[in-house]
Amino acid sequence: MVHRRPPSRIPKKISTMPRPASEATHYLDIYKLTIEKKRLQSQLVDLDQRRQRIQARLTELNAQTTTLEQGAQQLRQTGGAAAPSSMIFPPGYDDAPRGDRFDSITLDY
Repeated sequence: MVHRRPPSRIPKKISTMPRPASEATHYLDIYKLTIEKKRLQSQLVDLDQRRQRIQARLTELNAQTTTLEQGAQQLRQTGGAAAPSSMIFPPGYDDAPRGDRFDSITLDY
């Protein structure tokens, strides 16, 4: 049993020949160019807005970098290596004998 595709509409043939020169052809070309011009202008506006956002972010990053570099230089000059001011241990850490501090478990796979 042979399965055939159901008949479909015959697509319109597209002519590769140029249209005859007429007033309508020129207006159609003007319309196409106008649409493309609007699209490109819109893209240009979007690119300008994006460029402004990127430039603002770069300015922020430069300011933050400068602030952090100044803070690092101040710490370097004062010799202030950040050392912890207190030691924190879990409860019972010092009370337990050295061998009992950690429980070890062996797992076999």
